[in-house]
Amino acid sequence: MAHIRVHVRIATTPAEIWDELRHIERHVNWMMDAHSISFETEQREGVGTTFICVTKVGPFVTHDRMTVTAWSENEVMGIKHRGIITGSGTISLRPTKEGTDVVWEENLHFPWWAMGELGARVAGPVLHAIWQGNLTRLRAIMDEHSS
Repeated sequence: MAHIRVHVRIATTPAEIWDELRHIERHVNWMMDAHSISFETEQREGVGTTFICVTKVGPFVTHDRMTVTAWSENEVMGIKHRGIITGSGTISLRPTKEGTDVVWEENLHFPWWAMGELGARVAGPVLHAIWQGNLTRLRAIMDEHSS
């Protein structure tokens, strides 16, 4: 299993960040590895929202079915992944005096044919770097909104 945790501080309120996060279809604007998102039902937000995310990391492309498992406005969004790599993750918003700490944590399981634990150890640092960049792009979007 790979446990990945990235974070960034954004100089705005959790509510303002949530107004961007709640639009799952717009995650492709700041998630470099999310190539496209298509919903499986009319539901677009909240627990139970299900979508297919075409994820691209280098030459690897996966079609991951994702389901929202937690949705607490201005606080946390949780996702369960099903695909080649399975797991779950959360994006949490924590207010600070300087703005909001955005914390993204994932636990990912690699099957034996994707090198299992070795695959997790190899992919972990790569995904950490990509996701840290994703949060940096989210911060740039939020900075643009507040200017």
